[in-house]
Amino acid sequence: MAATCARALGKVGWHILESPTYRPGNISSLVTTISAHGSRRAYGTGWAGFRSKMFYAASLRKGGRVLGCAFLLGGGLGLYQTVKFSVQHHLAEEETKASRGGPSLTLYQYKTCPFCSKVRAFLDYHGLPYEIVEVNPVMRQEIKWSAYRKVPILMVDSDVQLNDSSVIISSLKTFLVTKHLALRLASRDRSMDEILRCYPEMKSVNESGREVTEYNNKYWLMLSQAETQLLYPEKDSQKEEMKWRRWADEWLVHLISPNVYRTSGEALASFDYIVREGKFGSFEGFFAKYVGAAAMYIISKRLKSRHNLQDDVRQDLYKAVNDWVAAIGKKRKFMGGDEPNLADLAVYGVLRVMEGLQAFEDMMQNTKVKYWYRRMEQASLNHMGQN
Repeated sequence: MAATCARALGKVGWHILESPTYRPGNISSLVTTISAHGSRRAYGTGWAGFRSKMFYAASLRKGGRVLGCAFLLGGGLGLYQTVKFSVQHHLAEEETKASRGGPSLTLYQYKTCPFCSKVRAFLDYHGLPYEIVEVNPVMRQEIKWSAYRKVPILMVDSDVQLNDSSVIISSLKTFLVTKHLALRLASRDRSMDEILRCYPEMKSVNESGREVTEYNNKYWLMLSQAETQLLYPEKDSQKEEMKWRRWADEWLVHLISPNVYRTSGEALASFDYIVREGKFGSFEGFFAKYVGAAAMYIISKRLKSRHNLQDDVRQDLYKAVNDWVAAIGKKRKFMGGDEPNLADLAVYGVLRVMEGLQAFEDMMQNTKVKYWYRRMEQASLNHMGQN
């Protein structure tokens, strides 16, 4: 609004100065024209009085020039104040972002979803503050605004939407690395919107005839060669990280449901935990706990068949976890060496959803994962990746 008024004043000023003669009709018609526009109103004690004063001012050539200059000066000052306010507002926003240490993040999630847990593990480890919106898994009203109907969804500064846990993690990691190394490498850091274009959305139809959405390049970080060499100094460390991130998504995550719903008792205990931690109404909670537990007990048997799991699905979980620990080896604290990498965070995020359940206790007692897992807990709690 202020900018519109400033432009109007400037226009009036130039019109007066460039007018060949300064007859009363010129200025009065000019003001009448301006008055006809909604936001360009003439103010005074009355139109007749205003017109007579303008007639008197316009009858003098010098007075006309002074009047034109006055309008120009007023327009210029108004425009200056508008620009000044816009700049100050922009700087205030940037200062707020800087004080938070990064962009504003809002995570739409189910707390017990392993893919959502992966994203939280990444955000916690890097010390990125974020708000959580717990989505009702029945109605999903909290994400009714989104064409993408799954979780997690991460909103960045309220205007950039990131979907798919691996895309979210890869995009954010790319953003953090390029920002951190920009000065060191004299390179340009990139906006989240620019980075997101490197992960194009692909739609296809699966075996069941349902449309599914996938994302290209989701395990890649979009870095320059120099940035890649600094982040992955060890030979093949990038390939190793990508391999195990994919393994977490395509194999480990599918072992969770058959194990936490292995028996009717475990299924009921799991849904009791889900209802307590999730966002359910009273009736929905009762329905989910008992009907959901029975349904997932049956579904877990189908999942066991689909993924060719053993009759005792715990053995598949134990083997997978021990394979992971063996891949890290005895000489490394984490797969990333002295610090967790994205594969560490992905595996930790998936396994963490079983905490408090019998499957988790059995895993900790019957595999070699305990020490790595406790180190990951501390790394996440202490925001080890913040710097």
